[in-house]
Amino acid sequence: MDKELIRKMLQKCFVQYHHEGSLPFGEAEFNEIYIKIVEQKNEEPETDLHDIINDAVYEFLAT
Repeated sequence: MDKELIRKMLQKCFVQYHHEGSLPFGEAEFNEIYIKIVEQKNEEPETDLHDIINDAVYEFLAT
């Protein structure tokens, strides 16, 4: 799965939560979130990628 596509989708999702511009975490945290997204998509291929990313962003903000 294209890492840069996931990065852009995460950035767009964070804008909904008033995080303009760059992601509110570093490269190491991005890699952790990216791995979780890819693993979940592989486990649930029928689930929409946007839904998985929205869930990942919500989980990040809630913790």
